[in-house]
Amino acid sequence: MTDLVSRRIVFQGLGFLGVAVALAGCGSSSDATDGDASGLPSAGTALATTDEVPVGGGIVLSDAGIVLTQPSAGEFKAFTAVCTHQGAALDAVGSDGIECPLHGSRFSIEDGSVTQGPATDRLADVAISVDGDQISVA
Repeated sequence: MTDLVSRRIVFQGLGFLGVAVALAGCGSSSDATDGDASGLPSAGTALATTDEVPVGGGIVLSDAGIVLTQPSAGEFKAFTAVCTHQGAALDAVGSDGIECPLHGSRFSIEDGSVTQGPATDRLADVAISVDGDQISVA
């Protein structure tokens, strides 16, 4: 005798599979970081020395998720290195500001504001401290 699977059984199985996939997508994934809940380094973490950050420019610290800038001599700023448009990692500071490689958004090195879209929100500030020639997370 041949056992045939009914259409109802097939659709029930597909329904259970869909629920399982949806629930798996709801789970959280957290990488172990040496920082706070934002994924940024902990307070006191050394980021760079002052001579590594060019005046009128900046550097992207990919591992830390931070952009350090020096808009004018001795003035240092820090922002999150994540584009506010679609969350792409920012990877360069050029003559026109902090650049997003995904869709071309640009941000000011002075205050993280948008200078060219499609992003509409400024970059988040990161509190830093400068002690001698060492720049650290505050």
